[in-house]
Amino acid sequence: MLDVCLLGSGGMMPLPYRWLTALMLRYNGSSVLIDCGEGTQIAIKEKGWSFKPIDVICFTHYHGDHISGLPGLLLTMGNADRQEPLTLIGPKGLERVVTALRVIAPELPFEIRYKEIHGPEETFEMDGYRLKAFRVNHNVLCYGYTIEIDRAGRFDATRAKKQGIPLKLWNPLQKGQTMEFEGKIYTPDMVLGPARRGLKLTYTTDTRPTKSIVENAAGSDLFICEGMYGEPDKEKKAVEYKHMTFKEAGRLAKEAEVKELWLTHYSPSLTRPEEFMDSVRNIFPNAWPGKDGKSVDLTFEED
Repeated sequence: MLDVCLLGSGGMMPLPYRWLTALMLRYNGSSVLIDCGEGTQIAIKEKGWSFKPIDVICFTHYHGDHISGLPGLLLTMGNADRQEPLTLIGPKGLERVVTALRVIAPELPFEIRYKEIHGPEETFEMDGYRLKAFRVNHNVLCYGYTIEIDRAGRFDATRAKKQGIPLKLWNPLQKGQTMEFEGKIYTPDMVLGPARRGLKLTYTTDTRPTKSIVENAAGSDLFICEGMYGEPDKEKKAVEYKHMTFKEAGRLAKEAEVKELWLTHYSPSLTRPEEFMDSVRNIFPNAWPGKDGKSVDLTFEED
């Protein structure tokens, strides 16, 4: 199961009812934060989740509304006596940007590990999931992210018995481990059926529509996409500032054949995004306006 919470759905500036951009994911005892806008700490507290399991923080780009909450979050982690290393992932310039922000958080009791993204795409293998960054089209270097969790095939006890595989090896083989026993090698494919459908989430914001979004979001269980402007008279502004409209997000969701679409990163002038959802649902029916605290548990399909 992948726990998903849209912590902040605002763009440019926070509002009394809308924090700036942040998404938090929990899986297998680990947490991932994508972007860390102003108010992220408060949003995590409001959700009732913890800072402690955050192992990875990813940044789409380095505009203030996506990273301004980081120094305070680092200080909070340090004041909670965190000892475990923290991994930061982001576009070129990551360490330079974070070092500048850390002028107000110079001493931390934990190590920060920097992983800069190189090229148009890069994949990071994490603890039980795969994180892929892909370049999008904003007025600065910017990336979207896809999180994929694979699911192994069902364990076949009959096959295991027929091959004479010792009972004590069944559990590690079922977990994907290759085992050696009495001079013989046993591999998971000897006891597992075909791989089953896993989970996939895609998050992208601050961009014009791009082919890379469609390719990487394809088949996602949940697609969280920028909807900066819902008003029909804002299309030219979206093009000029390299942002996206509600309708454009709907077209991407339809083309990528995702299961569900959430809109996020609203302009401060867009106070009631639900008023413009019909224009999106005419293109992609299973679309919803994101809001702070909006959550879902993505679960594996039943066999």
